[in-house]
Amino acid sequence: MNLKDIVRPNIWNLKPYSSARSEFKGEASVWLDANENPLNDPYNRYPDPLQMQVKSAIARQKGVAEENIFLGVGSDECIDLVYRTFCRPGVDNVVAISPSYGMYEVCADVNDVEYRKVALYSDFSLDADALIAAIDQNTRAIWICSPNNPTGNAFDSRLLADICRRAENCIVVIDEAYIDFSAQPTMLNRLNELPNLIVLQTFSKAWGSAAVRLGMAFASREIIEIFNKVKYPYNVNKLTQDYALKLLERHSQVRDWVAMLLQQRASLIARLQHIAVVKHIYATDANFVLVRVSDACDIYQYLCRRGIIVRNRHRVQLCEQCLRITVGTQDENDSLIQALEEYGK
Repeated sequence: MNLKDIVRPNIWNLKPYSSARSEFKGEASVWLDANENPLNDPYNRYPDPLQMQVKSAIARQKGVAEENIFLGVGSDECIDLVYRTFCRPGVDNVVAISPSYGMYEVCADVNDVEYRKVALYSDFSLDADALIAAIDQNTRAIWICSPNNPTGNAFDSRLLADICRRAENCIVVIDEAYIDFSAQPTMLNRLNELPNLIVLQTFSKAWGSAAVRLGMAFASREIIEIFNKVKYPYNVNKLTQDYALKLLERHSQVRDWVAMLLQQRASLIARLQHIAVVKHIYATDANFVLVRVSDACDIYQYLCRRGIIVRNRHRVQLCEQCLRITVGTQDENDSLIQALEEYGK
């Protein structure tokens, strides 16, 4: 893959904004370069624009090089950067599995990029041939969420690698927001062999930090360098960086959280099997389960009245009469099961 051929020409030629903190790296006793207020230390100073301490900690956790890591304001910033970097508005297109995470399509609309949907099979498995067939000379990216949202299933990593190889002239983004809950291996160990691969992960799910808004993109050094050119200079604030550093030291606790949620997931699925209105429970590799019920809209409204909020996916392709249920605590799951048992009585 020649990266220059798929990056927007204006982005390839872009001279990035040079911030005060990017021009000088090191320690100093007097900072008079960035027009900062000298009072209210440490929040008066601009944060590290490249978040190097956080990336160093992530690199040790994930087994990747710091130069292969980009940090964004949630994965949504990373998603948007793919469009702004590779897709010419009104000209280029992207291909995505359907159903999948809605922000891929929203960002396509915002950036005036054609969004081509390729339906999954009825069992939510991936039609790789159809995905590749949807590509043309103006396709710049393929979106695959694995484990997928809202279906919950993960795709075989060998199949994903094969898609990357077959789509050699466009970017393939594998969104692994839920990978910590899956038995499938991450695609991070394929970065060196697949230059068109971008892997997304997040602190929102297994790391229990959705409110913090910190997403990760892993890719070749060349792609990360381009992302750093395009992003806003200080996109991740100091509060978030400090929080992430402390959280990364608690990785053993995060493993305990994942183990607990997997246990609760198995228990929730077992209990849902005995609920009369539940017609089918789809296999899941995520921290949620997709459930087909007798009347999704009515049951959703009933649960809302009971103060229990799930996600109604009835109007999503292939998810008719389905509710997406996040795995909660034991008490939260108990409340859901009790409400479903009492529905219609």
